[in-house]
Amino acid sequence: MADVFVDDERLAKFCTEVFVKLGVSRKDAQITSDVLVASDLRGIPSHGVARLMRYVKGIRDGIILPKVKPKIVKETSTTATVDARHGLGQPAGYFGMNLAIKKAKRSGVGFVAVRNSNHYGIAGYYSMMALKSNLIGISMTNSAPLAVPTFGRDMMIGTNPLSLVAPAGKERPYVLDMATTVVPRGKLEVLNRLGKPLPLGWAVDEQGVPTTDAARVLDNMAKASGGGVLPLGGTGEELRGYKGYGLSLLVDILSGVLSGADYGPWVKTTKKDGTKGFINVGHFFGAIRIENFIPLRRFKATMDEMMQGLKNSKKAKGATRIFIHGEKEFEKYDEYKRKGVPLQEKVVADLKNLSHELSVPYNIEK
Repeated sequence: MADVFVDDERLAKFCTEVFVKLGVSRKDAQITSDVLVASDLRGIPSHGVARLMRYVKGIRDGIILPKVKPKIVKETSTTATVDARHGLGQPAGYFGMNLAIKKAKRSGVGFVAVRNSNHYGIAGYYSMMALKSNLIGISMTNSAPLAVPTFGRDMMIGTNPLSLVAPAGKERPYVLDMATTVVPRGKLEVLNRLGKPLPLGWAVDEQGVPTTDAARVLDNMAKASGGGVLPLGGTGEELRGYKGYGLSLLVDILSGVLSGADYGPWVKTTKKDGTKGFINVGHFFGAIRIENFIPLRRFKATMDEMMQGLKNSKKAKGATRIFIHGEKEFEKYDEYKRKGVPLQEKVVADLKNLSHELSVPYNIEK
């Protein structure tokens, strides 16, 4: 299937109008749309506008409340706990990260935990918000159980992404944005839409055996019948998958346990007592004022020195370049801003259907 190239600004406006039609305030609709389109612009289609239908369904099903606003329930000069009140995850994430940034600018550090939220998109969107203030930014979230623990075969942990961002001088900022699993679920969905097999080592079937069948894994996930994606590293001890497993738990502790959100296998609508309720996703945000440790100019100069040293070091045979985290995404952003954002035909079909259903004009293609 050929990609359809669309204008990012018109795409964001289209998504905004979809959310407004569903009862979301214009400001929250714009934030949510910006997060989605930012993901596509950075070459991460698994978390981009392809996810729009997920949020539309959540609002229509009453799982996501469109009109609520996040509320601070506990606060100190450097910390806060926020209740997202079952609203969209993107406005909750934006609120939480902004609060962490404000605290860091005043007190040197700021840490904010959020509960009763929903999927918030790419973790890097929020950590990168700190760059405007020359801060180090941290963002992480737990998620619905989609991964198996090392030596397990049931989904007990989320893909639980984390991101850390640091400014540089002449070089682009360092932007780590990663799932703690081999891949997020969205990557499986992309390959399934394309009818392509999974690389062996991404996921296991209902018996805990590695498989390349994306449709089978996704079906097992939907039915909670066993199997799922693997922790970063892969199966067992030989590939050190327990390290990714440990990182996933780290995210769950800070995002879920510390915030008062659900954790691990309970980040879903079916609760421990068997009743149905809202999903209770947790996020964790942090911001660090660099000048509280070292002069900003020196920090940036040393970041440049470190990055240049890595990129100029000897390349492996056949390799032409060593990358720093975030570089590929910045380059994709520049490319897609110029020529348009590529969307799969299935995603475009979904957008056209929404355009018809909600009477939102579709004029996004290049």
